[in-house]
Amino acid sequence: MTQLVYRRYGGSLQVDIPDFNTLTEAVRIPATQWMALACPMEGIACDPRFLALMDADGNRRIRVEELRAAVDWTAARLKDRKGADAGSDVLELAALSETADNLKGAAELVLRTLNAPDTTRLSLEQLRTSDKALRDAGKNGDGIIAPVSLPERLRPLAQSIIAAFPQVTNRAGLAGVDVGSVKRFREERTALLAHLGGRDAVFTWGTASLDQAKRVHDVAPLLDGYFVQCRLVAAQPEAAASLRLRADRVEGALGDLGAMGKAANELPIAPPDPTGVLVWARLYRGAGYEKLEAFHQEVATPLLGDGVKLTDTAWRELSAKAEAILGWQAKRDASALHTVADTLGSVSDEDLDAIEAVSREDLSLKPTLDVIAELERLVLYQRWLLLFSNNFISMPNLYLPKRRALMEKGTLILGGRKYTLSVLVTDRAAHAALTGQGTTCILYVKVMPRDATDAYEVAVPVTSGRSTELVVGKRGVFYDVDGKESDAIVTQVIRQPVSLWESMTMPFMRIGSFITSKVEGLAASGEKDFDASLESGYKQTVTAPPPPAAPPAAAPAGGGLAGVLAAGGIAFAALGSSLAFILTQVKSLTLVDVITAATILAIVVMAPAGLLGWMKLRRRNLALLLEGSGWALNDRLMLTRGVATLITRKPKLPKGARVDRADLVRGALRHTQDDDESDSMSVGGRIGLTLLILFVLGWQVRVPVTEWLCTYHWLSEDACRVLLPKLVPTELPAGAIPVVPVTPVAPAPAPAK
Repeated sequence: MTQLVYRRYGGSLQVDIPDFNTLTEAVRIPATQWMALACPMEGIACDPRFLALMDADGNRRIRVEELRAAVDWTAARLKDRKGADAGSDVLELAALSETADNLKGAAELVLRTLNAPDTTRLSLEQLRTSDKALRDAGKNGDGIIAPVSLPERLRPLAQSIIAAFPQVTNRAGLAGVDVGSVKRFREERTALLAHLGGRDAVFTWGTASLDQAKRVHDVAPLLDGYFVQCRLVAAQPEAAASLRLRADRVEGALGDLGAMGKAANELPIAPPDPTGVLVWARLYRGAGYEKLEAFHQEVATPLLGDGVKLTDTAWRELSAKAEAILGWQAKRDASALHTVADTLGSVSDEDLDAIEAVSREDLSLKPTLDVIAELERLVLYQRWLLLFSNNFISMPNLYLPKRRALMEKGTLILGGRKYTLSVLVTDRAAHAALTGQGTTCILYVKVMPRDATDAYEVAVPVTSGRSTELVVGKRGVFYDVDGKESDAIVTQVIRQPVSLWESMTMPFMRIGSFITSKVEGLAASGEKDFDASLESGYKQTVTAPPPPAAPPAAAPAGGGLAGVLAAGGIAFAALGSSLAFILTQVKSLTLVDVITAATILAIVVMAPAGLLGWMKLRRRNLALLLEGSGWALNDRLMLTRGVATLITRKPKLPKGARVDRADLVRGALRHTQDDDESDSMSVGGRIGLTLLILFVLGWQVRVPVTEWLCTYHWLSEDACRVLLPKLVPTELPAGAIPVVPVTPVAPAPAPAK
């Protein structure tokens, strides 16, 4: 018994399955210790036929018991499991156990069929090639023989059988005949030949019997109706008056062709005779006149020999014979072999026996071909079962950088970083609803292959860098597990902190974004107000009548250009007052106080955010990524710091590369500026504008700045005495006490004793 070893991968405890013998023991552990309990067939990078064989119940999902059954089945048929350990798709016949003797015989048959030089080993490619060759040759084991697989003389008969009955197809997809269809052909042929033997007894009118019967059947409604009217008149003579048109009906229809035609069609075909005789010369010229006259001349007279009249008895005999003929023909046409009825007499039982023998011979191959199908199962299980189990019972490949897990779709290159883990997403809304409950930043990326029309989506975890750099619509390149390159575009971002520093600085970024949005809003609002003020002033100037001559008066503060300038002056004064207030408050603080306050503020803001971010980063779990794609997992797939650096990386420069720090753009710009005429402000103009702005700002804050400089003795006492009195207003409000700077007087020296 193999001892199981459990190892830690990214913080999760997983059983180690290095070889197939260990796998036979690992599948016996409780299902609660498996990493996965079920997985979908979509998005797994292995042979689709292998997954279809694993899915025993056909629900497109692979479960614990199905994997256990596959391992047990394979272990019973392999006594040497080195091929399974290596994941080889070449089966060594010597590795088969006694339980697989039938598989060994089938493998030898395949190798002989292919004339393989090495008869000791069978590859998956040889197996699938032989299977196709056998099916194309008509040896399918299903007993259905296509006409091309029959001798030339039997092909027409086979085509007739195929056309007569519902089509059946063999494993090669070709329509053919089998034992059942041949048996049914025999039965239908016997019944139809017996029916055809009674044709002469029914077709008493010769070769034209069928056509004459159809003509009789065609006029039967008219003649049957007439003879019924004759019986009515014979039983009740006064009924004859009711079968004629009334005078008022005829008068009302005069002049109206449609009404007259309708009235004429309601008459009997002839005056009803109580004796039950139709005299052809008394036919009314109603709607059926031409049809009845043709029947009289072409059918009734030749068959009955009486061209003057038709009795009720003669008509019933004539109608009965016609119905017998039509009934016989309908039964013939209802036979599945009616299209080949004329050639059935030439079909021999020997030909049918030959087709049936070929079908039975092919059917006898079914056990052998079924064993060949089992051979394919065994080779596929040897190739994929250990690898699949290492992605189901345990998942070490998710944490090993040089290996690919089967559920991975490929690598994303985006924004200068390499994202090595991605899984298929079939329903982004459901997937995002689940991953949004976690603490991992997730990108949803649409992959658009260049040589295929079917695009697909993948979910990519972001484990390093900055999440703020990732936005919807950002483009990159995606390489699938086969190395195929495709375009990629971000369709959704589940934003979470990616690093501790990002979580600590995120509050400041949010504050900055908030302030920026507010300032931009205020700027936009100010621009609208300014435009509205200009528009209002312009309209007042244009529409107002010219004012009478009067002494110049001050313009209203709220409108026109003067109002705009006044508002600008007020805003500028407010800005200067704000700066003066800030400097007044700061002048009482030392540099140490300012640094201490800033540090405390940063700690107060960043410490809680950092603690919360650290807790989120510790709880990052890759299990939600797989569960959103349909996996049922038992344990968390914790995303440690080391694993995070493996999943999202920013590759370094190539080894031995040298970085040239010179900025080549500056030289290019210098040459361009020498050649082009510059429309920008000159250097002197820039210096003058800067000095003007500094002077205006300094003038607004001159008082608090001077007081601050004097307080900290950055100016001499004489300079302070000169500057401060001049800066104090000369006129003070009523009741205000002027403040006069007092010059400190040194104490007089004590008298000498």
